[in-house]
Amino acid sequence: MPTGLDCTQTMLYRRFGKTNLHLSVFSLGTMRYLADSENVQQTIATALALGINHIETARGYGKSEEYFGQAIKVGLSVARSQLYVTTKIPPTSDADSMRRYIDESLERLNLDYLDCLGIHGLNTWEHLEWVQAKGGCMKAVEEAINDGRIRHVGFSTHGSLEVIQAAINTDFFEFVNLHYYYFFQRNAPAIKLASEKDMGIFIISPADKGGKLYTAPQTLQDLCQPLSPLELNYRFLLSDQRITTLSVGPATPEELVEPLQVADSCGELTSAEITIFQRLQNHQESVLETDKCSQCYACLPCPENINIPEVLRLRNLAVAYNMTDYGQYRYGMFENAGHWFPGMKANRCTECGDCLPRCPEKLDIPNLLEDAHNRLNGRAGRRLWG
Repeated sequence: MPTGLDCTQTMLYRRFGKTNLHLSVFSLGTMRYLADSENVQQTIATALALGINHIETARGYGKSEEYFGQAIKVGLSVARSQLYVTTKIPPTSDADSMRRYIDESLERLNLDYLDCLGIHGLNTWEHLEWVQAKGGCMKAVEEAINDGRIRHVGFSTHGSLEVIQAAINTDFFEFVNLHYYYFFQRNAPAIKLASEKDMGIFIISPADKGGKLYTAPQTLQDLCQPLSPLELNYRFLLSDQRITTLSVGPATPEELVEPLQVADSCGELTSAEITIFQRLQNHQESVLETDKCSQCYACLPCPENINIPEVLRLRNLAVAYNMTDYGQYRYGMFENAGHWFPGMKANRCTECGDCLPRCPEKLDIPNLLEDAHNRLNGRAGRRLWG
């Protein structure tokens, strides 16, 4: 571990569903550690020293696999049998492409086998058709499982709840990587379904996609006292025994220390923490009053393909907690990130009125969409690796 870094908490481990792997409750995500190979090696060394035993990368994360392979060559502080490695490969419509991708990833990672392969970005009904097709990408995955190059297979998703539940119900997969946080609980039914099927559950980007909580606005900080918003979100997730592990994606070794301060705080929510959550809810209701969207999704589908609930969720957070920076960050992804963040921006609304009779709260949706666009429209965003 680099000089000066310290984490006094004890890392805890949980069973990753039917894989029967026991993973650290924090996993090292590798989308952001790509400054250079030396930084990667230091970040991995620090993570291992702090008790992390699961590293997750992806074919689509720039040179992440290659840098990890270089770190393997230099040597790690733990035996290969004590380190679990996941890489993710996008779904393909044919087996040959998947065969080639698996071979390439193993070569870049300098590994003989993967502990886990995630089908990366199973986001659409078409992707699900590819997975279910005979002779499709899963044929190549099955071959790699049979010859020992892959031990376990799951999927990651940014898709709709309905697509996620359908993918879980294929019974092809042993684990799922998905979005679920205090400020985004839409996927709660998927968590329940995955748990019932004894799947490992990996939460994607709870600090960043969960609200940019590492740079939380003062309003939110004050409401979460004496915890930080980031700590509170970690406690919301770690108190749920169905969840195995949370992604932490540092750009430098130093960024590992703060999240791991709660690595042994995995018990039930305390009465003090429950009080904070109630305070947050009460504050949101008092500020938004009759303009609060409860995220029932009854307003969809929209003829203009506006993701109305997500737009209004971002507006809820911006108005109630001053999470405007986060709202602008996510809103800027609309029309710029394809199936990773689908939907048109709110200014596409034609005030057709289709959504109005479906809203149980009788919200003035066109007016709220206009307000959301005015608040949140800024610089266009994109995925870090497209």
